[in-house]
This record gives sequence, structure tokens and C-alpha cells, in this order.
Amino acid sequence: MIFEQIATGGCQSYLVGCDKTLSAVLIDTEASQVDRYIALTTRHGLTIRYVIDTHTHADHFSAARALGKRLGVPVVSHRDSPSAYADLRLDEGDMLAVGDLRLQVLHTPGHTRDSICLVMEDRVFTGDVLLIGGTGRSDLPTGDPDQLYDSLFDKLLKLPPELLVYPAHDYKGQAHSTIGREIAENPRLQKRERAAFVAMMRELNLAAPTHLTEALRTNISGGKTVAGLLAEATAAVPFMALSELNTRQAGRANDLVVLDVREQDAFRAGHVPGARNVPRGQLELRVNDEFPDPTVRIVVVCEFGKISTLAAATLRDLGFLRTAALDGGMKAWREGGMPLET
Repeated sequence: MIFEQIATGGCQSYLVGCDKTLSAVLIDTEASQVDRYIALTTRHGLTIRYVIDTHTHADHFSAARALGKRLGVPVVSHRDSPSAYADLRLDEGDMLAVGDLRLQVLHTPGHTRDSICLVMEDRVFTGDVLLIGGTGRSDLPTGDPDQLYDSLFDKLLKLPPELLVYPAHDYKGQAHSTIGREIAENPRLQKRERAAFVAMMRELNLAAPTHLTEALRTNISGGKTVAGLLAEATAAVPFMALSELNTRQAGRANDLVVLDVREQDAFRAGHVPGARNVPRGQLELRVNDEFPDPTVRIVVVCEFGKISTLAAATLRDLGFLRTAALDGGMKAWREGGMPLET
């Protein structure tokens, strides 16, 4: 078997391949690692057959949709998944054949309603249901501590004790565990009575994941993340250095327009000399009046350089093809001692 474990912070994803047929699957992928998954697949000479999410992730952004489209393969999830882009929906007892490898589906709700574990001959991919030294939380949307108890004690922990455990998260640098070790040492699994376990889960009082709303939104709908939107815009526009714009402004070269897309109060407090102000929220509605010549050269400015990048991409989409964004924004301009006009 060909096996790669890919860590992204505390998130764990997996590339599992058959060394005889070179067929493979990707499990619980993370959006920032798409190029790495492709590189690993190429290095091993593998052909991806499925991209699998063990559940709807609420704490990181799944790459399943992007990889499914890029590789032309099915995105796999449980039949209860709210995902709008899942191609293959599995039930309890279904099995995926990947060359000579077999991945058996256990439906293990509790962390989420659509949680599954994938059982192989020597290992099990547990998603967020069973972690090393812990369990998945049950207080997020569709979570249920009673269901989590059933999934753990009536299903997962009845697997052979020597089976290797590979979860979707680990924050302590541990690559894997075993079913037997978790039964013996996992503090949460020592609460073997249902009432005690459920009470413990309900009293954890954990903070919500940082990206909860955005992760659920994008992982369910397949929509874009804010970071993804910015990355697309960054790839679509050129930038102008602070020093370059300062030199051009000092020389009074009349070959470009500086467009400040901040709100009026921020603009009036200090802006690049000679800049024109059109707040970002009004840009599309005012652009034809503000720039009757579509060949004009425009440098877009905001406070930190992010909104200006999005605005510059919008202007290019609208046909203003000589648009760039100021690298670093007004914050960097001020900190660099550049001239200000109020």
C-alpha cells in the first residue's frame, strides 16, 4: 500500500493507494493543500479514483470539490451529507474498491449526522468521531452526544484492538493510535456508561471553531472562501510598488489615476495626493461616469491592500485592462513616510 499523511496545522488528510494497480483515494482534504496532493499523486504515479470527506467539516475548508473537478473524479460522502456537490453518497455497509484495496463504510453519527469511518484491513480512518486521546465534539450543527456514544461504544470500539486509528485531527504531533490503546488510555472513553458520557460531552463548553460559519457555508455549498476569492483576485491583477507610485506622483506624471476605494471619512483623513475617491460599495454603479475612457491606467488603493485587489479585479472584469492595485495599501504608504493629502 502507498500511504501519505498530510498535516495542515491540526488537520490530517490522507492519500491511500494500491501499489499494484496505482489506484488511490484522498481522504479529508484541506483547501490550502491542493497542489501538494497533486504533487504527491504525481510522484507516486497514482490515479485518484475518489475524493472522500468523512463528514461536513466545520473547522477547516474542504478541498473535495476543487479536487473532484480538477481530477474529474467523484466526491464521496455519506447519504445524509448536506453537500450540494457530492457525486457518490454512501450508506452503512457500502464498500469502495480501489484496486486491491477495500474501504468499508461505518456510519458513525454524533459529531455530525453524516459522519462516517472508513475501515481497511489494518487501519480505520475515523474522521472527527474518534481522535487520539479524545473524541469529536457533539455541540456543533447536527451533532448529538447520544449518537456519538452509540457510534463509539457500539461500533467503532468493537473493531479489532490492533487496528490503527487515523483521525482527521491531531494537535499533539501523533501520527496514529490503535483501537486498543484508545480504549485503554483515552480519557473520554473511560466514561463507559451512556449517561456519564453524554453528561461529559454536554458540559465541555468548548469555544466555537474560528471559521465555523464560513467553513459550513463553503463545505456545504461548494462556494468560495474569502481567502480563495482574494487568491483569485491576486492572480488576476498586477500590483504597483509604493516607491513606484511615489516616484510617479512626485514627477507629476499625468499617466495614471489613483483610485481610493475607502469610505469618505478615511479618505478625507489622509490619502495619496491627487487620488480620486469612489467607495468600494459604489464602484460598479459609478465606474462609467468616473472613467469614461476605458484605456485609462488606474492604480487602486485601500487601507491594507485587500479590498483594492478585489476592486482592481472587478475593474479588469469590467474592461479597464490597465488596472493595478497598490501593494500594501495606505497603511504601508503612511508607515513608509510617503506624502499625504487631506
